Amino acid sequence: MIARAFHAWERRLASVTTDRIVRPFEWGLDWFGGEVPNGGADSPLTALLAWSDEAVTESDRVFAVTPAIDYELRNGVLTYSSALETPHPENNVVHARYFPADRQARRCAVVVLPQWNADPDGHGGLCRLLARFGMSALRLSLPYHDRRMPPELHRADYIVSANVGRTLQVCRQAVLDARRAVAWLAVRGYERIGILGTSLGSCLAHLTMAHEPLIRAAALNHVSPYFADVVWRGLSTVHVRQALEGRIDLDELRRVWMPISPFPYIGRLADRRVLLVYARYDLTFPIDLSRLLVAEFRRHGVPHERAVLPCGHYTTGAAPFKWLDGYRLVSFMRRHCLAGRA
Repeated sequence: MIARAFHAWERRLASVTTDRIVRPFEWGLDWFGGEVPNGGADSPLTALLAWSDEAVTESDRVFAVTPAIDYELRNGVLTYSSALETPHPENNVVHARYFPADRQARRCAVVVLPQWNADPDGHGGLCRLLARFGMSALRLSLPYHDRRMPPELHRADYIVSANVGRTLQVCRQAVLDARRAVAWLAVRGYERIGILGTSLGSCLAHLTMAHEPLIRAAALNHVSPYFADVVWRGLSTVHVRQALEGRIDLDELRRVWMPISPFPYIGRLADRRVLLVYARYDLTFPIDLSRLLVAEFRRHGVPHERAVLPCGHYTTGAAPFKWLDGYRLVSFMRRHCLAGRA
C-alpha cells in the first residue's frame, strides 16, 4: 500500500516535466578525437568497448588533471576553464557558487554536485546550511547546465543521452571540473575537503573522490553501481532508453559506460569515509541497484554509513523528506570532514 502510494506520487512528479526529447541514437566517436582505436572504422561498438576497457584500467590517466590557470572569484561566483574542451564555448567555462563559512572557513570545504537538470539555484539551501555549520561550500554547475548550456538546449541533454560517446566524455569532463575545484580550495588553504553529490551528481562525486586524494569524505545521495542500469531502468530516463533500444543492449551499454560507473572504483575508497543514501521507493535509482552498491562496499571492506529515506527519488525534494535528507548529509559532513573523526 505505501509503496503503491509513493510510486504513484513519483510518477505524478515525473510527469510534470513535459519537454523531454527522444534524441537520435549516436555512437559519438567524434567526441574522442584520436583516442578511439582505428577511429571506429570497423565497428563503433567494438571501438568504444576497447576504449572503455582501457579507460577503466588506466583511469588515473583518463581522469588526470592539472589546476586551472584562470581561476576568478567575482561576486560569489568562481569561474575557470574546463580541462576538457567541447564544441560548445559556453560549456568550456566552469561556474561554481561559493558559500564561505562564517567560521572555520579555512579548515573545511565541501564541493557540491547537484542532480541532472538542476536549476541554477538548486542545492543553494543545502550549501547555506553547510556554511552555517562551519563548512564552506562550492556548488558546481555540471557540464551543459544553466550558464554552460548552449542556445540550442533547454535541458541538459548532452550529459546523459543516447549519444553514447558524448555521455562518456561529458561525464568525464564533470569529474575533471570537480578536481579543478578541489585544487582551488586547497590553494585557498582548506585543509579538509569533502564532496557531496545527488543523483547524477552522486555518481560523479564517487568518481571524483576515487581519483582525487585530497578528498577525505563523500556524501553520496541516491546511488547505483552502474551508470547504464539507471539510464536503462530509471523513470527519469525512459526517453533515453527509447533511443538506445534496438541499437545497443544493456550488457553492452553497461560495459561501454563502465568508466563513468562507480563500480570499478569502490576499492579505491578504502581509506575514506562515505555516506550512501538511497530511497526505499525510488523509481529513478531502483532500490535493488542501491542495495547492490552497499553490498559491494561491504565486500570490499570499504568503511561506509548507510541511510535509507522513507520516500522516492522525486519526493526526496518534498517536505519532510528533504529535511531528513539534509540532516543526514550535513551531519555526516560535520563528523567526517569538519571534525575529521575517523
